[in-house]
Amino acid sequence: MSDEITVVAILKTKMGCEDAVAKAMAACVPASRAEATNRQYVPNRDLDNPQTLIFIERWASRQALADHMETPHFKQLAAALEGLLEAPFQVHILQPVA
Repeated sequence: MSDEITVVAILKTKMGCEDAVAKAMAACVPASRAEATNRQYVPNRDLDNPQTLIFIERWASRQALADHMETPHFKQLAAALEGLLEAPFQVHILQPVA
C-alpha cells in the first residue's frame, strides 16, 4: 500500500467572512502546490452552504502533511483565518480501503 494520503479540511466561516476565508485559502495554493510532496491542493466552496469551504489535498505521506503544516505559507494561512471561523477546521486524513 502506498503512503499517499488524501486530506479533506473543512472550514466553517463566520457569517460574512466567506470571501476573506476564500481569499486566504487561495493565497496558500501556489506555494503548497510547489512543495515536492504535494500531489493536489484545491480549495472549494460548498455550493449549498457558502459558509463551508473545503480543501481537497493529496500528499505523499502523513509526514509530508506534517511538514506542510510547518511551512511559512501554511502558518500565514492559519494566522489569516484567526477570528474568521466558527470553529477550528476539521481535518480528515484518508487512504483508500481497496
